[in-house]
Amino acid sequence: MRILIADDDLQILRALRILLTARGYEVSIARTGAEALSEAVEHHPDLVMLDLGMPELNGIDVIEGLRGWSQVPILVVSGRTDSIDKVGALDAGADDYVTKPFAADELLARIRALTRRQPAASDEPVVRFGDIAVDLAAHQVTRSTPAGTETVRLTPTEWAILDVLVRNPRRLVTRQSLLTEVWGPQYTNDTGYLRLYLAQLRKKLEPEPSHPRYLLTEAGMGYRFSPDGD
Repeated sequence: MRILIADDDLQILRALRILLTARGYEVSIARTGAEALSEAVEHHPDLVMLDLGMPELNGIDVIEGLRGWSQVPILVVSGRTDSIDKVGALDAGADDYVTKPFAADELLARIRALTRRQPAASDEPVVRFGDIAVDLAAHQVTRSTPAGTETVRLTPTEWAILDVLVRNPRRLVTRQSLLTEVWGPQYTNDTGYLRLYLAQLRKKLEPEPSHPRYLLTEAGMGYRFSPDGD
């Protein structure tokens, strides 16, 4: 599997190249945003890792440029810790966000989660709620509008979370079980990520994201998918 790393810090590039190459990944690098887009067009990586603060084009520009033509998983690796930066990157189309300095095991787990592909049975159902249809076999979400049907683009991580919830309608899914299912058992305390991703899902799927009807929070416990909008 090929991973493109985009960062203007030579030390970070060197460390990541050594880490990932030792794990069997094929690595290409870019030191500017423009180089990152060129490398992506030329080599079609299986995953892109990028910093937000790069010359020529910043990380948000690169994410938006990639999302114009590609659904490649994008993992932001940045020293910016403000939630505004995280939400901005996720809104632009990034799939996950890791803060520098990072633990190697965590980074590798995030990569595995983003590149994990589980085949779905062809007879799996389409789950409908409101004007949304979730096709579990095709891994596709669509919305019915007066003009017709439109596709709702979800990142791989957003899909993984939604998939768990819609397969357990009306049941409480604890934060710990959701984190374990999506990221692995060593990340059961990363509840901040869940809040960010649920907020993103609600923006995309709920009629009123600030007053969700379908993707509900059970305070202090977890989340519940209510297909009837109760």
